Amino acid sequence: MQQYDVAIVGGGIVGLATAMKLLTKYPQLKLVVLEKEDRIAMHQSGHNSGVLHSGIYYKPGSLKARLCVAGKAELIQFCDDNGIAYNMCGKVIVALDESELPRLNDLLQRGTANGVPGLEMIGPERIKELEPHTTGIKAIYSPNTGVIDYVRVAEVYAQKVMEMGGEIRTGHEVTNIIKGNTVILETPVGEVSAKYLITCAGLQSDRIARKTGAPDDLRIVPFRGDYYTLKPEKAYLCKSLIYPVPDPAFPFLGVHFTIRMDGEVWAGPNAVLAFKREGYSRWEMNPKDLYESLSYSGFRAMAAKYWKMGMAEMYRDYSKAAFVAAMQAYIPEITGDDVYFGPSGVRAQALAADGSLVDDFSILNSKNIIHVRNAPSPAATSSLAIAGTIMNAATKAFGLDEAPAKVAVGAKQSK
Repeated sequence: MQQYDVAIVGGGIVGLATAMKLLTKYPQLKLVVLEKEDRIAMHQSGHNSGVLHSGIYYKPGSLKARLCVAGKAELIQFCDDNGIAYNMCGKVIVALDESELPRLNDLLQRGTANGVPGLEMIGPERIKELEPHTTGIKAIYSPNTGVIDYVRVAEVYAQKVMEMGGEIRTGHEVTNIIKGNTVILETPVGEVSAKYLITCAGLQSDRIARKTGAPDDLRIVPFRGDYYTLKPEKAYLCKSLIYPVPDPAFPFLGVHFTIRMDGEVWAGPNAVLAFKREGYSRWEMNPKDLYESLSYSGFRAMAAKYWKMGMAEMYRDYSKAAFVAAMQAYIPEITGDDVYFGPSGVRAQALAADGSLVDDFSILNSKNIIHVRNAPSPAATSSLAIAGTIMNAATKAFGLDEAPAKVAVGAKQSK
């Protein structure tokens, strides 16, 4: 049996950032990252819009607010130091009519309270300067919002982990966890023993946590988001990121426009229940995943509250005309001929039993196990700050500062 000081379950961007942070501070640790897929960053880390969030939206004082602002600054420095490209293209959050202005003002106050630099309230003339094809009566301009390739970021994190002697083992799905003086992780290709366990399992985070007897007070319900892509000859219609004013009465943001590092422009996503936790098409279904979602009291309570919105989202998902109409609210000249059906992602939405959305990051500590139970957007932007928070929790919970020094064990990524 392979034995380690620390095992991290999950080879996404948060798990890899955590491994890198731990090995940077504690190079003596024998550490392994276990990833069930055959390569890293396969799911949420590799199926997102690539936005470098600035921290405007989040409740002041929340983990999301603090870690997004700090994490973005740290990530930009990391990218500069390691030659990772990004595009600080800016973002406009556009109010279409007078009814949205109070929420737009509240959003500006929230972003300012969170310490987001450079925010500016602008009028229609300035909107047209920034986005000539966009309509709106007012907007928040965030010049320090950008885009990046998070898969590339995760790859560099993984490279750093291996350079420091950590192991990354793909094809190692954790099927069972046995707690004791050490933690035994069972996988189809053998057992792994670790003194300490950290789980960053994304769409599987609640299931992994339950394997250790963690409280079953929240569940992951997967929501698929589908995007349309502007045809290359129409990419000029969007210069930066164009977002709607969020409605706090609803759990999802609505259609918005995102430029990509490769020059593509994505519009979306919508938000519909995914029939499979890692299903990226409309027709992929896993009976176990679907049953767990539909039978969960939290999902039923949320569906009862937001059923009208849910029906509208489903209609828009299957009707290109309805999706295009949502785009035209912000860029009126777009037509159905200008876009084609694009990529999809699945968001791991944590729900409490009463149907309330667990909005903030959630990290659960115990004597020798730390679970990241909820890390939705902006987790990729915040990955280094989240990793720092986990490292600090591990230092305290695991007593790492008191651990005897060991010789680091080098290894390469393997299956």
